[in-house]
Amino acid sequence: MYIPKKYRMGHAEAVQFMKIYPFALLVTVDEHRPLATHIPLEIREKEGKIFATGHIAYGNMQKKTLDNNRDVLLVFQGPHAYISSSWYECEEVPTWDYLVVHAYGTARILTKDELKSALDTMLTHYESHRENGRLWNTFHPELLESEMKGIVGFEIEITSIQAAAKMSQNRNDTDYKSIVAELEKSKEQGDIQVAQWMREQRKGLFE
Repeated sequence: MYIPKKYRMGHAEAVQFMKIYPFALLVTVDEHRPLATHIPLEIREKEGKIFATGHIAYGNMQKKTLDNNRDVLLVFQGPHAYISSSWYECEEVPTWDYLVVHAYGTARILTKDELKSALDTMLTHYESHRENGRLWNTFHPELLESEMKGIVGFEIEITSIQAAAKMSQNRNDTDYKSIVAELEKSKEQGDIQVAQWMREQRKGLFE
C-alpha cells in the first residue's frame, strides 16, 4: 500500500487501531487466485510480538491456505468519508479521507485445545460485560463440541504493518475546520466519526 509520509500511522497507533476495529478482511492466495473472508479477530501482544486469532467455517476452502502460510494479509478498515472540494478556500479537486491498516504475517492452524482457548477469550471479550452474558462455561459441552466441528481456528503472527491515516492533514486550518463542520452536518456515521478523529488531531482549533 502506497502511503505518503504525512499520512503514515505510527506502529503503536496501528496496533490499537486493529483492536478497535477487529472485523477484518483475511486475504490469501490459492494457486494464484486471491481468496478473502470477512471475520472478527482477537489481537494480542506477547513478548514484543503481535498475534491475530480467529476462525472460519470448516467448509471455507480458504482453510487450505492457512497452515504455515507466510504470506497472509489482514485488512482493517476504520471510518472514511468523501471530502468535497467545495469546502476549501481555493479551487481543488475532491478526495476521500480514511483510516486503514494492512497487516502481513504467518498463519498456522490452531489445535483443538488452542481453539477452545481462543473461543473462550473471544466470548469473554464480547460477553463478560453483558447482563447474563453467554460465557464459555454457560453453554452445554455437547453443543460446544458440535459447533467446534464446523470451524477451523487459526493464529497469525503479524510481521509487518502498513497503516494509513489520510485525514486532511495537508489542509490549512481554515479548510480543516470547514471540513469538520461540513462532516458534522451529515447523518452518515462514517462522516461523523471522521470529523471526531480530525477534531482530536487539532484540538486547539476547536476550543
